[in-house]
Amino acid sequence: MSDYFGKDTPKLGFGLMRLPRKGLGIDVEQVKQMVDLFLESGFTYFDTAYVYLGSENAARKALVERYPRESYTLATKINAAMAPTEKAAKQQFQTSLKRTGAEYFDYYLLHALMENNYTRYDKFHLWDFAQEQKAKGLIKHVGFSFHAGPELLDKLLTAHPEVDFIQLQINYADWENPSVASRANYEVARKHGVSVTVMEPVKGGTLANPPKEVKELFRAYHPDMSCASWAIRFVASLDGIITVLSGMSNMEQMRDNLSYMKNFQPLNEEEQHIIQQAQRILGKSSTIPCTSCHYCTEGCPKGILIPDIFAAMNKQLGNGQMQEARDAYNAAAQPGHKASDCITCRQCEKACPQHIPITDNLKKAAEMFEES
Repeated sequence: MSDYFGKDTPKLGFGLMRLPRKGLGIDVEQVKQMVDLFLESGFTYFDTAYVYLGSENAARKALVERYPRESYTLATKINAAMAPTEKAAKQQFQTSLKRTGAEYFDYYLLHALMENNYTRYDKFHLWDFAQEQKAKGLIKHVGFSFHAGPELLDKLLTAHPEVDFIQLQINYADWENPSVASRANYEVARKHGVSVTVMEPVKGGTLANPPKEVKELFRAYHPDMSCASWAIRFVASLDGIITVLSGMSNMEQMRDNLSYMKNFQPLNEEEQHIIQQAQRILGKSSTIPCTSCHYCTEGCPKGILIPDIFAAMNKQLGNGQMQEARDAYNAAAQPGHKASDCITCRQCEKACPQHIPITDNLKKAAEMFEES
């Protein structure tokens, strides 16, 4: 899974949904300045949509009319929920071409699929329509954006293996949120080998200003790094990510994002642990609160390296590092000392100062690493 479509795309994308305003409209002059700085810094991905009021026109004025077409990539979307008929839905494509003046779209998405609307995309034959435009050269890559659970996502990716990518809502706060299912959806995408563009990495701006305890946690490690930087770097560190969209609304947000994404470095081991602590503070974590005290291992009759196995699990549960988690498990679980070798004597649980249900978690480890 390490080799994926879009892997050479810079990891920061410019989301054109929350553009700066001037009066009742978009401040196109400020958008031009933001576009200039974004491109000068080596970034290329711009994301808009038919339903983003004024956004496609702003993209034309600030980007398309001012830069060579091959110097950037542009994504937009078709929204069946906004169309009364199949003809009206398909007309959105021509309208988007006219508004943007882009000649073609590098990325074209069926927009915001969820339980209450996904059948409408079938009814209006929009999956086939997008592929037809791709065959004409008017679309380079076809995908869809998604706002539902892993069961529906698995169903859609099974039914449509032709899609090149998907767009998912992923952030560290919603990693285990059942209504967003960031981790579960991400893992479904990777199971299907489909590359991902990410929306809402800062949760609509919420993670730029998280609770005080989370702020203090981040600042203790990186005093000069913004809280938003932690959120965006968390997602950009995942495997299979094409780019992470940030809906930047002013030059200050643009400069902040560029300051740490221009020479992007994935989260290191310490930073991954800090993100896991932040998830626990927010109450959105499935990670195992093991402190590696090793009290549990001293009397284990099977010699299982329980803390090492839990550390491997947390790489996937907390940070989405699926291959790293598997490698760490294989290093920790030698023959005769695997999670599945546990005989459920529970002496480890009596010794654990964190009161972790160790045997239950060892069963989960066996399911996670040994059965696939």
